[in-house]
Amino acid sequence: MIRKLLLLAAENKALEERVSRNPLTKGLVSRYVAGTTLDEAITVARKLNAKGIDVSLDLLGETVSELEESAAATDAYVDTIHAIAEKAPGATVSVKLSQLGVALDQSVCAGHLKRMLAVADQCGVTVEVDMEHSSVGPQTLATYRTFLPSFPHTRIAQQAALRRCQENLISFTEVKPRIRLVKGAYRENLDTAICNADEVTAQYLHLTDWVLRHLPDPAFGTHDSTCIDHVKAVANQLGLDRRDFEFQMLYGVRRNLQEQLAAEGYRVRVYVPFGSQWYPYLMRRMAERPANLLFFLRSLIGG
Repeated sequence: MIRKLLLLAAENKALEERVSRNPLTKGLVSRYVAGTTLDEAITVARKLNAKGIDVSLDLLGETVSELEESAAATDAYVDTIHAIAEKAPGATVSVKLSQLGVALDQSVCAGHLKRMLAVADQCGVTVEVDMEHSSVGPQTLATYRTFLPSFPHTRIAQQAALRRCQENLISFTEVKPRIRLVKGAYRENLDTAICNADEVTAQYLHLTDWVLRHLPDPAFGTHDSTCIDHVKAVANQLGLDRRDFEFQMLYGVRRNLQEQLAAEGYRVRVYVPFGSQWYPYLMRRMAERPANLLFFLRSLIGG
């Protein structure tokens, strides 16, 4: 119930405006968000690199209401790619296609993504496409497919909770995609997604087996020890090297585990968000870990 309420809160614009203006939330926000500027994100990236941890920079923001906003977001992502190439080599950039206007005009979005991919290719930077709510999922996947043959290193997230997840994975025949397997953090209905937490975990484990056997260089986005241990065990059974896949985690979540995995020789990449539009992202982090809710409420009332 708490998770559902937090996901509803993530979509509440009035609450977003109220919370975003409250300076007392700064402590919690800074734990999960690198900062509001690209320079702050690059600083965090370098600190993580010093610990043997890679990063993926994510410019916060979601669905745009005007195509002009999508063009501005694309410009910001291009700036991020150039900054990565110059100051944080080895980092990737994560993009939400809703920011590039996929819900408004899929062809315009495709043009923005093509520009990003071309710049990233020139700079030696990998782009990772996030998977969002199922309402834009098919358009996101279709746009990704368009450019996969030309930019095969591009990675796309896939949500284990979505009922079409395995069907989507199997549908790639000519070019096998590099994916990031996650559980899913959006409010969905039973027709489109598995909503029971234990069942989602079971599906994640099932898909892990399939992904490790069939797809190149997979990434596993999870903080769940059960899932992490399963990835390790299956990879070992298949004779895979610890560098043949990677774990991806969120900035500020299970930091000790991130460092432990890196020390064990596994590739670890931390998803580092930055920017001013942090509210929906933060609410989903609360939904994933409701124990953080108490700290959040104390921040709001100044406790």
